[in-house]
Amino acid sequence: MARRIDVTGAGGVRLAAWEFGDPPKTGRGHDPAPSAPGDPSPSAPGAGDLPGVLLLHGLMGRASHWAPTARWLSARHRAVALDQRGHGRSDKPPRAAYTREAYVEDVEAALEQLGLGPAVLIGHAMGALTAWQLAAKRPDLVRGLIICDMRASALGAASQHTWTEWFRAWPVPFATLADVRKWFGEDDPWVERPNPARGEFYAEVMAESPDGWRPVFEPEQMLRSRETWVYDAHWEELAQVRCPTLVVRGLDGELGRAEAQEMVRVLPNGQYAEVADAGHLVHYDQPEAWRTAIEPFLNALRDA
Repeated sequence: MARRIDVTGAGGVRLAAWEFGDPPKTGRGHDPAPSAPGDPSPSAPGAGDLPGVLLLHGLMGRASHWAPTARWLSARHRAVALDQRGHGRSDKPPRAAYTREAYVEDVEAALEQLGLGPAVLIGHAMGALTAWQLAAKRPDLVRGLIICDMRASALGAASQHTWTEWFRAWPVPFATLADVRKWFGEDDPWVERPNPARGEFYAEVMAESPDGWRPVFEPEQMLRSRETWVYDAHWEELAQVRCPTLVVRGLDGELGRAEAQEMVRVLPNGQYAEVADAGHLVHYDQPEAWRTAIEPFLNALRDA
């Protein structure tokens, strides 16, 4: 079951937050209607007493990519995944701000409206950057942080140009979802070897249109979002994160071991974990190993 809760982000942008869990035993055959921000889930009695976790996807991702992790967490946490602005079921206003400040303010607003804080933030890629920027800004809202495969160093203009050319290479519209899975899992020039999990990841961010399957986001908005952080290094903000923080990398991901260990050194309370046979999409490539990597950290936070 997926339960949607609407929250209001920076500039009035409507954001969709999601709780994933087992259906409530009510005998009803439909999902409950969207509720007011901050209401505990009807499928989890006493959810307001459980420690909060907010899960943040990366660029082009969506909350549903966190569904397996959120369901696993829901046994002992109130776990909510957020569709960030421009992504998933959240608003995609063309004139909205797609800045670092806007993304951070969105998460700040979501934590307050959902009543989750102080929460554990779990972020992948751009979502991890947003998480540590908020932890530096509002330590009262964040009691723990998990950074999944996000670099603190600047990536530069060449990286942004590569992404622009990559978007242009997408053969959209895709005729079928099978074509989506095959292109992103095998045919994409960025794929070094066949990766079915990557194909499934991108199939999840496609929607059917009259002429075929297209992404649920606007590539131009993704590039605008990315250009607000890709040219800058983020070590200073990382050093301001005071809560316990776990840096997780896939051995074949974008975050190298040396940089990950330097991030741990810079963090006042940093820890390190890595997942074998995983690329950038760590939690999607190796879900069981991902859970194994983060469980001791979460348990220590609960017992603290």
